[in-house]
Amino acid sequence: MNTEDVVRTYEDLFKIDANLNHLVQKIELLNYINPSNIESEKKLFFSSKYKYEPNFKYPKIKFNGYELHRLFFSQRLEHIEDEDIRNLYKDIIYEYSGLIECIETIGLGKKFYYNSLKSFGTPTECDIENAKFILRFDDGDFEEEMLPMYTAEDAMEYFEDYSNRYDFDFRIKKSTNISAAAMVLNNQRTLVLRKNHKYSKNQLKVLANHEIGVHMVTTFNAIEQPLKIFSNGFPNNVETQEGLAVYSEYMSDCLTITRLKELAYRVIAADSLAKGYDFQATFDLLYNQYKLNRDKAFTITLRVHRGGGFTKDFLYLTGLNKVYNYAKEGNDLSVLLTGKVTLEYKEVIEKMQGLGLVKPSKHYTDAYLTNSNSDKNFEFILNGLK
Repeated sequence: MNTEDVVRTYEDLFKIDANLNHLVQKIELLNYINPSNIESEKKLFFSSKYKYEPNFKYPKIKFNGYELHRLFFSQRLEHIEDEDIRNLYKDIIYEYSGLIECIETIGLGKKFYYNSLKSFGTPTECDIENAKFILRFDDGDFEEEMLPMYTAEDAMEYFEDYSNRYDFDFRIKKSTNISAAAMVLNNQRTLVLRKNHKYSKNQLKVLANHEIGVHMVTTFNAIEQPLKIFSNGFPNNVETQEGLAVYSEYMSDCLTITRLKELAYRVIAADSLAKGYDFQATFDLLYNQYKLNRDKAFTITLRVHRGGGFTKDFLYLTGLNKVYNYAKEGNDLSVLLTGKVTLEYKEVIEKMQGLGLVKPSKHYTDAYLTNSNSDKNFEFILNGLK
């Protein structure tokens, strides 16, 4: 069937999907979770000799949460005949409802933290053991180039050149109000670079493969899909999408032990929230116990404490572990690139492909095709994760 025939056959499904697409446009969590005063609060924190509790400011909410909740739960899911697809959409509505609660409570301490737990979970004992396993490796066993030589302007040129290998166009802009070195805004099809950040040559390669090679690839594959949920996101898609992105770093031979340890430190930091640590205590853990330099310790601490306790960061390592094992078993990665999807829904996606509701991935991650990873140490580490 062509797309028009599919839409006619599944009219009720497409109506619900369109309704959800209209509603979800206002709840992009990344538009709200990044503080607007990071640099000024960082200076105050450092000048206080790490005793000051940062007071971060966040963008104002631009939607009525109660009204959105009501509209999400008014969808007539019983009109979706296929049980698997109906359950997927039910899970999606609960996911979007949870994101509304997250955004509404940003900056409200424990209220946000508990909503973050519902949406993203918290590290398990196994996750913490995996993180500590990675942190036991000696950096001296790995060759790394980490000199921060390149400005955001240099990075823009690098990413523009790198993007030529893909058949899609996107914007690149600079910002001082992001905690990461770079990030993709899915709805805006934009790669955002931290304006005052200095990039190493390897970090440019890492970010190109991570942000463009996966996050932009899934953004533009999702645009090709008849159903908008592939753009707006499946439940817990962060874990799979970030796992795919870090796996792309590994396959392009630019994953470093420093980068892998950073993901492990994020797990440790996210676990500190469960232990009741405040900003100062998490920073102290990373800076004094784990001996991270203060800028990196601050960034990781900021990422997990923003909003009141944001646990999402531990999912990068769990996602890498799941995607690595999935690929090692010879499974199809293209189904995970069809949009902002989740590994756990793979069988539903394949069923929807058979019904003509999902198109094959138009764009495919370059690193998965070239497979230039060569360091056996990383293979040993990834095989050693539980």
